[in-house]
Amino acid sequence: MSNPQHLRYTKEHEWLSATDENGVATVGITEFAANALGDVVFAQLPAVGDTITAGETCGELESTKSVSDLFAPVTGEVVEANQDVVDDPSLVNSAPFEGGWLFKVKITDEPAELLTADAYTDFAG
Repeated sequence: MSNPQHLRYTKEHEWLSATDENGVATVGITEFAANALGDVVFAQLPAVGDTITAGETCGELESTKSVSDLFAPVTGEVVEANQDVVDDPSLVNSAPFEGGWLFKVKITDEPAELLTADAYTDFAG
């Protein structure tokens, strides 16, 4: 399992990119989470314009094994949802750090407990 060093991670197995010049970051689930879920067959993502709050549920992923909640890694406004994942949820499994990203958020507050790649790798085992 490889966790890109330039990302930050949550204990709910989500990743967060660095913000761009507009304060927008990309959110997805980790390879660890994608493997644990099994084949993802449905994705309910937050809608553009939704306000999400760090630590609270903001969507869900359904796999052949179970349904898992998505938790917001930060607080902010959703500015884009990945329609490609809605149309083809298997992207979450095949490319969790690339085409399988979930949504983009304009961050208004970021919790201090986000993990580095090395800390997340230690946490996830």
